Amino acid sequence: MNKGHLIFFCGKMGAGKSTSAAKIAHERNAVLLSEDEWLGSLYPDSIHSLKDYILYSGKIKPPIKKLVQGILTAGTDVVLDFPANTQSQRAWFRDIFSEIEASHELVYIDVPNDVCLKQIEARRIQQPERAATDTAEMFEQITKYFEAPSSEEGFTVTR
Repeated sequence: MNKGHLIFFCGKMGAGKSTSAAKIAHERNAVLLSEDEWLGSLYPDSIHSLKDYILYSGKIKPPIKKLVQGILTAGTDVVLDFPANTQSQRAWFRDIFSEIEASHELVYIDVPNDVCLKQIEARRIQQPERAATDTAEMFEQITKYFEAPSSEEGFTVTR
């Protein structure tokens, strides 16, 4: 039986990763899993800082990994709307697909900071529940850690 294809995203906060994830999942009839949805559902009103995000994101990754591997092994494509914005974050994705020998695609959305900030501002209006974390200050804090994917990492990258 053929395994499913894993699709995940790299791009700064506000670059359009979630919008692209939803579009690709729809086009490919794939299962879409969103970190924001999982965190919001499991830990409502718990994430107020980068430290909180790191804590709760780390808690959900082991069960999400097993879930995704099961879906891929069953032959269904998975679109993971979880950030792959640092080498350590991308290592988690590598473990998911390499442990079960599934194919993958890393979609790199490379847009300028001013575009990201405008999209974050629009998102705050559309999703008021994100107003506390979707700020220019949070963007600057998170962007300090951003690492674009390099060819040495060996991912199949689509820009």
